[in-house]
Formats: sequence, structure tokens, C-alpha cells
Amino acid sequence: MRILIIAPHPDDEIIGVGGTIAKRAKAGDEVYVCVVTKGVEPIFKSELVEQSRSECRQADKKLGVKETIFLDFPAVMLETIPRYKFNAKIAEVVEKINPDEVYIPHRGDMQLDHQMVVDAAMVAVRPRGNNYPKKVYAYETLSETGWNIPNIINEFIPTVYEDITDTIELKIEAMNIFKSQLAPFPAARSIGAIEALAKFRGATVSLKSAEAFSLIREVK
Repeated sequence: MRILIIAPHPDDEIIGVGGTIAKRAKAGDEVYVCVVTKGVEPIFKSELVEQSRSECRQADKKLGVKETIFLDFPAVMLETIPRYKFNAKIAEVVEKINPDEVYIPHRGDMQLDHQMVVDAAMVAVRPRGNNYPKKVYAYETLSETGWNIPNIINEFIPTVYEDITDTIELKIEAMNIFKSQLAPFPAARSIGAIEALAKFRGATVSLKSAEAFSLIREVK
């Protein structure tokens, strides 16, 4: 089985899907990660951008990712890219990988990059013909999911829980590689916060650790 995780920025895939990635890779599935954006100067320092990219490769490799694809669209400036060009590039990745399952961010995330990636991804995974992903999930991203204006549209509503009890440590090890992104607890992007969310999602369904997803579509 081929699985594609679409991440607006490096580390989003670890925060939202890291335990599931490791679990599925261990089971023999082919897991691909598409990182959509790259920081550009003067907004981001080039040294930090390169560090983050190196960390992303290392972290994905630790989890068993088969290939990490970088699209290099400008971070926090996606609205400057013509929508048709952006949509076409995401669709190109989906067509190349031809995944059975796709994981995308939550549409209600605070960050505009996340919202635009979701919109482009949903265009790319439209159920046309017979050759399209049969399962599409939304994942939550600490520091983005839950920080937007609280309403029914922005609310993340879990419908699927993945048991990551056996892979939570791998997820933590992978996240620890991201020295450029981590902060001490109680920061949202901290090891303590990631562990706490995994325990909370797990306890919701009587598991020690879990990742929660919202099922967007499943075709059987």
C-alpha cells in the first residue's frame, strides 16, 4: 500500500502523523512525505531553512519514509502563487505517487499555508475515474489546529484513532531531531505537548497512545 502525507512545512508530518508513519512503514507500506513550502529570506534565515530541511530528511528517514519530496513554494507567501499553478504541482505529486491513502492538514488550522494546502490537496484527490486515493484523512498539528477562531467549521473532530503505543517513542525520537523547531514545554511544539496529546487521544479510546484523524472520505 502507498501512503502520502502532505505537510505544509517541515515537521508537520511528524507532529500530526509521526507515529502512524512509523507503524505503517514497519508493516511494509510505502510511505511518502511531500513538504510543500520552504522559508525564503528575508523572512527566514537561510541557515535555519537548511537546518530545518536536513532535520526533516533525518526525521523522516528514522520513521521509515521511502521518499521525502520538497516543492519549495515560499512559506507564508502561498497567496502570491497563482492558484492554478499551485494546484497543478500538488496534483502532479499525487499522480506520481498514486497513493491508496492520503493524509492532509485540517482545513480549520490557523495558518493560511495549511488552509491553502488542504484546498489544493482536495482538488488533487477528487474521486474521478477509478484511479484516485480511496482514503483521505485530516491530521491535527499542534500550534495550528485549535488556535483558530472557535466555530464548527474550524473545529477538529476526530473520527479515527490510530494506536501508536508501539511507535510513540520513534515519533518522539524523530521530533527530537528538529532542534530548530522545538521549544520547552508548555510550548505547543514541545516534546511534552506531543506526549500529552498522544496520551489524551489514546485515553479517549482506552489506548496508551494514539493519533487522531478526521476521515474526509473512504471508498470501499
